[in-house]
Amino acid sequence: MPSAGPCPVEDAELSVCDGASSFLQSGFWGSFKARFGWKARSFLFGRERGPLLVLTRPLAPGLAFAYVPWGPPAFQDSPDSRQDSGGLSPARFLAALAGALRPRLERDTGFIRFDPPWYNQGAEAPVIGSPLVKAPSSIQAPDTVLLDLLPSPEAILAGMKPKWRYNIGLAARKGVTVRRFEAARGSGLEQALEAFYSLLKETALRDGIAIHSFDYYRGLFAHAAQYRPVPPGMSADLRLYLAEYQGQYLAGIVTLFRGPEAVYLYGASSGLHRNLMAPYALQWQAVRDARESGCAFYDFFGIPPAEDPRHPMSGLYRFKTGFIGDSTGRIIHRPGSWDYPYRPLRARLFRTAEALRKKMRDLRKR
Repeated sequence: MPSAGPCPVEDAELSVCDGASSFLQSGFWGSFKARFGWKARSFLFGRERGPLLVLTRPLAPGLAFAYVPWGPPAFQDSPDSRQDSGGLSPARFLAALAGALRPRLERDTGFIRFDPPWYNQGAEAPVIGSPLVKAPSSIQAPDTVLLDLLPSPEAILAGMKPKWRYNIGLAARKGVTVRRFEAARGSGLEQALEAFYSLLKETALRDGIAIHSFDYYRGLFAHAAQYRPVPPGMSADLRLYLAEYQGQYLAGIVTLFRGPEAVYLYGASSGLHRNLMAPYALQWQAVRDARESGCAFYDFFGIPPAEDPRHPMSGLYRFKTGFIGDSTGRIIHRPGSWDYPYRPLRARLFRTAEALRKKMRDLRKR
């Protein structure tokens, strides 16, 4: 039975999420995360009975939390919209949804964390506000670069910064080749994943970032090959690209093609032959493949909030934004992670510990 109130909720099969616009709200993603310690719950919510994926997991004895990645989509990307919100503000809508979900979650759930997909373009990120509390760190990167794939490849290339076009051409002229490995076609994939993970470990050590275990990435490709969504057109096409030069892999990326979206999930590079511009060749190949697959946009999936040379990831901002032009892409800013506490004291203690961990990570990157 659906719950009462301004945001009714009812339990549903995980497959209802397969039609979600974002892979982070899909049944594919929920069932994959369930392999790695999460519990995937799916619901129908609101007057339009839209699908909603909620992930839960324990944090400590007597404390669990719930997480809604890039959901709910009630405001249709912009928080100024009121579709399926009952006229409520974003903060009040999320609070109502959190209240409706509470009886359906584990009793020891201390808080629910939302990563809303609503965004502002070319401006500061939307602010949710009370009664929710901003999380010390966001699980999903709030800021990203979207490349429009509707123009021709020539127009997309012309929209890039001149240095980016030059680097793409330089990689080709110097003999950098790109190899593609797909989840659905396993030939050579295991060895390619091992090569990618070796590059990923090198990148993590160099840049001070956290990575998953090898089994996580191998499991993601295996799951993409096995999972069959209810709308077949929303299947997850997962691909690994490796840039090779004289028999040596210099860089690699993992991309996901699903419906209208192509998402650059993970990237890694070697410190060798950086003058050959292998990462540019990889992105250009993935962009062209995404366009040929019918995707509408290519999401570079995470940049710093602004162009700031003092930011430890400022190079990432320059690299990703160089692939778009005024007519071929945009930079968007989402609110980041916001918490609604069910047990305020426990939630506050966890946020304090989380803030301390974030401070230590930031110090290591400097």
